[in-house]
Amino acid sequence: MTGAAHAPLTGVIGWAPYRLALSGGWIDQPFVSTHNPDPPGSMVVVSLVPNVRFMERAGMATGTRKAMLKLWPRGIPDRPLADLVRELYYAENEGRPDPSGSQDMIGLLYPGISRLDYDVRVHGGVFPAHVETVTDLGVCHWLESVVHLIPVCQRPPGYNPLDVKRISPAMVASLGHSGRACFEAILAQDTAALGKAFNDTMECWRALLPCVFEHPTLELDLWALLRWYQSRYPGAGYSGCGGGYLVVISEQPVPGAFRCTIRCA
Repeated sequence: MTGAAHAPLTGVIGWAPYRLALSGGWIDQPFVSTHNPDPPGSMVVVSLVPNVRFMERAGMATGTRKAMLKLWPRGIPDRPLADLVRELYYAENEGRPDPSGSQDMIGLLYPGISRLDYDVRVHGGVFPAHVETVTDLGVCHWLESVVHLIPVCQRPPGYNPLDVKRISPAMVASLGHSGRACFEAILAQDTAALGKAFNDTMECWRALLPCVFEHPTLELDLWALLRWYQSRYPGAGYSGCGGGYLVVISEQPVPGAFRCTIRCA
């Protein structure tokens, strides 16, 4: 075998981790959290080892990852992670009308599995009021064993999940609750509860931002595909808006799926 065969993939795709969002996504956006009658609302993110190249425009924080590689080409600086989150947030979002949420930066920078608690009264809801992180190997390896990723599609040109907003306080509260339930299920290593948290999040997304699943630029019936998997496994959800990866929760193998590796340190 040649020397190139032994070269790490990071030599091609860059050293930075990827980020997988689990339940509660969108609660990191102030236009959502400002309507939460029961703050804080929570979401869960996982930092992934870059041992596979994930699709662009698929909800894996690839845009933030590119900004990260440009800002810190040699690796994560040895400074407080909360400070780095802010630095990366402003570096990526300068001049953008619809900024990426801080969950992207936190999921890349914080190791392990993190619950992010957002309250619009703290940091304006832009940054979390609290971050709870778990790097226990047993918990991380359990989560790796029940999370299965199926590539579906990238967001097409012209797609915008914010074209229609139907923000209701009750659904925002439910969204924030699903993130907390997700984290509790992970700590308890409860597959059924984890699957329910995924399903609940998808219901909230559909109610709050229907273009997540239905948009003139989308050719695939994302909701029908999601429901097929939800009817056969404990739970399922998309990695991002407009498709991306279908994340299926199951203790059994899922045909066509692959597993990810959590960056625990």
